[in-house]
Amino acid sequence: MEFQLRVVGVIGAGTMGNGIAQVCAAAGLDVVMVDVSDAALERGVAAIRSSLDRQVKKGTLDGADREATLARIRVGASYDELRGADLVIEAATERKELKATILKQVEALVLEQAVIATNTSSISITELAANLARPERFIGTHFFNPVPVMSLLELIRGLQTSDATLSAMLGFAERIGKTAVTVKNAPGFVVNRILVPMINEAIFVLQEGLASAEDIDAGMKLGCNHAIGPLALADMVGLDTLLAVMAVFYEDFKDSKYRPAPLLREMVAAGWLGRKSGKGFYSY
Repeated sequence: MEFQLRVVGVIGAGTMGNGIAQVCAAAGLDVVMVDVSDAALERGVAAIRSSLDRQVKKGTLDGADREATLARIRVGASYDELRGADLVIEAATERKELKATILKQVEALVLEQAVIATNTSSISITELAANLARPERFIGTHFFNPVPVMSLLELIRGLQTSDATLSAMLGFAERIGKTAVTVKNAPGFVVNRILVPMINEAIFVLQEGLASAEDIDAGMKLGCNHAIGPLALADMVGLDTLLAVMAVFYEDFKDSKYRPAPLLREMVAAGWLGRKSGKGFYSY
């Protein structure tokens, strides 16, 4: 059956989930956003409203379009809400076992022709697909934070992902105004495979006392034309997230070049996680 995209289900109302819901609704798609609690859903909708309000203030969106976007989003605390979705994007916490459990539950509910995707920055798509009865309709999506602003979408093919599923998702990316790059399944895919070790190396440079955090970031911004320095970016991403990704690389590649910097481990142990904790390489 030919893939038709009308309704998108999003599992998770956190930062990534509500961002994905927003861009889908802004593109004219009906969205069902599901999370485990009404409180989480309320926070997700509030975040979407705040994001749209900022666009209105900047003059990039008018009030009528803001209200139309919000009207296309409905929420629920049960996976049953996803039954009519043509595409379901799981955007739960970055834990393999949790994602596998959710995906199996969702597959039993959705339409036979529906595409199922997981939003992940590091977990194996092939391994997750192995939990499904129809792994050929499963694919990885790696949206970038903040989703409404960042234009890239990595589409990750598992070994089982069909050409038809990839084609459907390329069409989806175009529909929501994202530029898609297609990559094979491997730890970190493409962007994080390059980016996270670079940030880790910047932490080694700081740890060795070669330069201050400010000078390291200034060097990469002015010398390499980066929009943000690697240590400021680390604080934005979350040092615990970076450590988790580096740990995956180190375990999967069995290569010492992916060893997490000891300073990164120590800061995470101290609870200095960056912006979300108020302290990282900088104070907030």
